[in-house]
Amino acid sequence: MEMIPLLLFIAICLVLMCGYPVAFSLAGTSLAFAAIGMVTGTFDAAFLSAVPNRLYGIMINTNLFAVPMFVFMGMMLEKSKIAESLLKGMALLFGRMRGGLGISVILVGMLLAASTGIVGATVVTMGVLSLPTMLRAGYSPSLATGTICATGTLGQIIPPSIALVLLGDVISNAYQQAQLSMGIFRTQNVSVGDLFSGAMLPGLILVGLYIFYMIGSAIFNPESAPPAKIEDLKNVAGGDGLSVILSKSLLPPLLLIIAVLGSILLGAATPTEAAGVGGLGAILLALIKQQISFSILKDVAESTARVTAMVYLILVGAAIFSLVFRGFGGDIIVEEFFADLPGGVVMATVIVMLVVFLLGFILDFIEITYMVVPIVGPVLLAMGLDPVWLGVMLAVNLQTSFLTPPFGFSLFYLRGVAPDSIKTTQIYKGVIPFIFIQLMVLGMLTMWPELATWLPAKLKAG
Repeated sequence: MEMIPLLLFIAICLVLMCGYPVAFSLAGTSLAFAAIGMVTGTFDAAFLSAVPNRLYGIMINTNLFAVPMFVFMGMMLEKSKIAESLLKGMALLFGRMRGGLGISVILVGMLLAASTGIVGATVVTMGVLSLPTMLRAGYSPSLATGTICATGTLGQIIPPSIALVLLGDVISNAYQQAQLSMGIFRTQNVSVGDLFSGAMLPGLILVGLYIFYMIGSAIFNPESAPPAKIEDLKNVAGGDGLSVILSKSLLPPLLLIIAVLGSILLGAATPTEAAGVGGLGAILLALIKQQISFSILKDVAESTARVTAMVYLILVGAAIFSLVFRGFGGDIIVEEFFADLPGGVVMATVIVMLVVFLLGFILDFIEITYMVVPIVGPVLLAMGLDPVWLGVMLAVNLQTSFLTPPFGFSLFYLRGVAPDSIKTTQIYKGVIPFIFIQLMVLGMLTMWPELATWLPAKLKAG
């Protein structure tokens, strides 16, 4: 009986590795185990009666309303070529210095990640837009591909991202359960905005370390990151001055992201309200730049609908999995397992982080967020961990997993759009320094939890 929850989890992972859709794998495998359990008398069918309430709760969850609008905002910035203009402006600003194109890619990737929060979309977009430019400028293929892969994963940690919206919602529910299990009935809340503010400093530190590495590469290995050619910069400028280029390409999307994120952090708007403003702002930017048409709007709307449908369908599958897992007593088994560990909360946290890291090789962040965090989150939080710190650690951990060879999702996305002249081993070699940077940030968060908890506490206090 105690092995059934573990067998359920393993079975779902095997089905996913066979290539079946995530949502159907979660729901179908769980229902199959539930059916076997009802026949053998090891599963109470009453658990399945809670499915309609769970699904209704997903549909009316206001935090999740932000998902389609943030997706729309990112898609509009991409399809209307605002992201491409942003990259050109950054290249003109930094391109004359060694490593300047790499710095431009990192900064644009940061802004693009903040607006989309989807690893695949950011990696593919930056791969198509910037990889040919970096290679033409003479950049080392490993440095160029490593920079793009690492920058693409920033969507996990740079707010406002979909990953943080979903993770914030799950962490909030887990924190409520943890407090109730401890007999605390006047529970405290953790919002998506708290997780946004908690991720700000670690995200900026990560970007700063990426840029520091790029500058170091340009100093100690000048051939790997040469300055852009004057002719290329003139082509980018198109006859306009630097101030004109920056005011057209850099300032508008930057102001939009600051307005969206600032309104959330300052408490002026909920993430859902800010996401609506972001979507409208992206349309206005496209109109101002005259980079919008009915076909673009139709493409953006269809892409947004596909991504949103995928997210919600996965949530439905995850809800069914969670009920079946609890019906077999999986939550009690996990709680007892952590309670019996010799190292207490430290060992429990290490094991969870390691499991999440390994699952990041075969599962996307949505599946991990809704499969793993609801199981282990309440137990870890009941052991005294800060919910914001735990959420940020999970986000950075997943970001590292998506970057690690040979299974990192970011590597596969770039491999799909990189030219045939780029070897897979060059991509692997290029991401290794960035993996060490990620691990360094995880170590910093472990040693100084205040990096994640200071800003949320400051904003709540005043």
